Amino acid sequence: MSLKLFQVLIHQVREIIDAEFGLMDETGMIFACSNEERIGQYDPRATKVIQSREQFTISDGFTYQKVYIRNKLEFISFIASNDANSTKQLSLFSVNVVNLKSYNDEKFDKANFIKNIIVDNVLPGDILLRAKELHLDYNSFRVALLVKTEKTKDVYVHDIIEGLFPNKAKDFVIILDDENVVLIKELKINDDYKETEKAARAIIDTLQSELMIKAYIGIGTIVDNIKDLGRSFKEAQMALLIGRIFENEKSIINYNSLGIGRLIYQIPRTLCELFLKEVFKESSFEALDTETLFTIQKFFENNLNVSEASRQLYVHRNTLVYRLDKIQKLTGLDLRNFDDAIIFKVAMLVKKYLDKNDNIL
Repeated sequence: MSLKLFQVLIHQVREIIDAEFGLMDETGMIFACSNEERIGQYDPRATKVIQSREQFTISDGFTYQKVYIRNKLEFISFIASNDANSTKQLSLFSVNVVNLKSYNDEKFDKANFIKNIIVDNVLPGDILLRAKELHLDYNSFRVALLVKTEKTKDVYVHDIIEGLFPNKAKDFVIILDDENVVLIKELKINDDYKETEKAARAIIDTLQSELMIKAYIGIGTIVDNIKDLGRSFKEAQMALLIGRIFENEKSIINYNSLGIGRLIYQIPRTLCELFLKEVFKESSFEALDTETLFTIQKFFENNLNVSEASRQLYVHRNTLVYRLDKIQKLTGLDLRNFDDAIIFKVAMLVKKYLDKNDNIL
């Protein structure tokens, strides 16, 4: 930030503070002062102030205060007085310094700007102007990856992700809350989903190996301008939500690979319930035990091939045929018939969706 802003602050408050006061960096170089002749000079007492364990130091008629921002020593404020009011006056001045620095950093912080875009906290008409102010390439290819983990104590997931993607000029790591971190990654081409999947896998593996944390990642679509990052982020959210319903065994879910799950998710709940009543009359689905459901799963995995499915189930072919006949009697659907198999498969997905929603509610 411009150091001139601190000099402006000093001009605003020097009518209140009678004594000479100002700011220096950790080397002792004075960069803002009510006595402008001292700007650029060095205060030899800075080393003594830094080495002191106290926040305030009194030396040679001056009172000094160490100014911390985010637990980091940023400045040393001083006042040419050591009377009873010196500490109070210096404290008030230092508070204003911290607020000014924090406000300016937030105003011109690229990651904060990106965060405001994805959470719809900036007007679309202002995005291009702000991108220019921050020297951000407006038309680069970027994608949003939403990383979801369980709540952890004294573990900073974002630090790990920032370590994996240290180029802060192009890749941005944004903290949403204790469980959600967003990586906005810049790409070279507009369809580089292999690179995106590779980045997601690196995050999953590193969090597992270094922090022993299980993570899930939703990937949005690649966008070609900064304004559309909000859409990519919302797609990443939807990918996680839908993926956890229909493909909860996967740790990486791509919005472009949601398949029929996305279609079912957009169907109103009442229509889903009507469809299930139509397919599974008289609660016929509830009559299917765990072994039968596992049989159906293997049968579908083997593309309705009776011989291959029976081999993987370690049962005789006739045993599998008997089970399929039993399913047909209970549900009225012959899974060896392609059309019936499709209806049953979709119905199972719909039921899974409704059951997940019930658990959430």
